[in-house]
Amino acid sequence: MKSLAKLLPYRSENRLDRVLSGRAEHFIDHLVRNIEHGRFERMLSGLTAFSAILVSAETYYEHYRGSFGDKMMWSPIVVTPPIVASGIAGVYSKRVAKTALPITAAIYTVTGLVGLILHVRGIHRRPGGWHEATYNIVMGPPFIAPLLFAMVGGMGLLAALLRREK
Repeated sequence: MKSLAKLLPYRSENRLDRVLSGRAEHFIDHLVRNIEHGRFERMLSGLTAFSAILVSAETYYEHYRGSFGDKMMWSPIVVTPPIVASGIAGVYSKRVAKTALPITAAIYTVTGLVGLILHVRGIHRRPGGWHEATYNIVMGPPFIAPLLFAMVGGMGLLAALLRREK
């Protein structure tokens, strides 16, 4: 703190002192404190809902570009509203965070893993298959994109495992 004060112009009270309340606190320390006190469960529950909206919007756009050629292309769109609702409700209710959120997050994770299998199969079915991998991975279905669904579902599962603040 003193080294920072030397760099700032002299004032009776620096703005930085008011913001940091006399001691420098790092983001990681703040995050660890939130986990220790149980506030991270609520944050992660809300972040799961927000992330699911973003991932679903991107997926809808890409599957729309693919004309929803396969009925399974609708599955990521269909499983999104329940996880969004349970994620938002999990911010406010411990009961929902411990019951509905893990169920919807598990379904979301399984959807992502099934999507991974379908995308790998889609690359394999393209002309040349895996022998033309440098072309088919770029031009075919993005085989890493469904893992984003699985990751968001994993965030929901983790939020359900964390303890809640009292």
